[in-house]
Amino acid sequence: MDALTIVTGGAGFIGSHLVERLVTLGHRVRVVERPGAEGAHLPPGVEVVRADIRDPDAVREAVRGGRWVYHLAANPNLWVRDRAEFDAVNHRGTVHVLDAALGAGAERILHTSTESILTRARASGPIAEDVEIALSDAVGPYCRSKLLAENAALARGRAGAPVVVANPTMPVGPGDRGPSPPTRLIRDFCRGRLPARMDCTLNLIDVRDVAEGLIRTMERGQPGRRYLLGGENLTLLGLLGVLSELTGVPVPRRRVPYALGLAVAYVSESWADHVTGRTPKATVTGVRLTRRTMHFDPSHSLDALGLRPRPVRQALADAVAWLRQAGQIEDRPSGKGLSGVHPRSVSQPVG
Repeated sequence: MDALTIVTGGAGFIGSHLVERLVTLGHRVRVVERPGAEGAHLPPGVEVVRADIRDPDAVREAVRGGRWVYHLAANPNLWVRDRAEFDAVNHRGTVHVLDAALGAGAERILHTSTESILTRARASGPIAEDVEIALSDAVGPYCRSKLLAENAALARGRAGAPVVVANPTMPVGPGDRGPSPPTRLIRDFCRGRLPARMDCTLNLIDVRDVAEGLIRTMERGQPGRRYLLGGENLTLLGLLGVLSELTGVPVPRRRVPYALGLAVAYVSESWADHVTGRTPKATVTGVRLTRRTMHFDPSHSLDALGLRPRPVRQALADAVAWLRQAGQIEDRPSGKGLSGVHPRSVSQPVG
């Protein structure tokens, strides 16, 4: 296949699985990654271009010649010292990619969004892909930036541009070098570093099924529509129970009340803002998300795409096996600190 497929953020957790699948299918792939991002794990023959999506000129050059453009690049942290970075990267950076790809004549563009923007205050019941979200529903600056980015993509698609949107829920599985929030939770649990937990719900899907879902959304999705790529709904306690069965590590019995978790998050963020400059152990946005309904019904989207995600237990087993192979969970040292909060509250970059 001579046509060029471009993947921004293609060296990240989801991106690297997407790139691998595209190469297997015979695509010629160019990965657009931020300067300094690791790319040695990408398949041989993949072109890697370094560009900061905050720079519209660099983006225009990077997407030149692309027939299909998958946009995954973002800052997925729930905290950064300079909160303006969220809007600069996630929102305006997305606009740069969308407009540059359209200007270059791309036939199809897929914007990868997130499940964390699909929640509403005081809402109950399963969330489907047709949920209507106001900016006032967004929890914190990260979610606001991602919602604005999605709105920009949907607006272009509804105006006739060939732009589709996919919202994966939390990906788990092998090969997460970031690590992403769910993988960091799995790793910390296996190391015995979750002394307590908070009550929350979440939806998990195998990262390899996300990659396949993105390809099917690109191929089959209708412009201006959102497709929800979800797997199984679990409570955090249920997730830890599966991990306990897989590893023999006991589930923490202590439960952290919401008010205490939020107080710890405020203190953690303040310390990170003014002293360390490093990602806090808990974030205010992450703790606030534990109060939102995160129960999803992706059935309509999955049927439209013909996608049948594998059991989450298999994805978790493969994630644990990969972490063991990578030498990240050989030991089980004890640790202290607030853990067991919503997985997105311990974010790390994924590309």
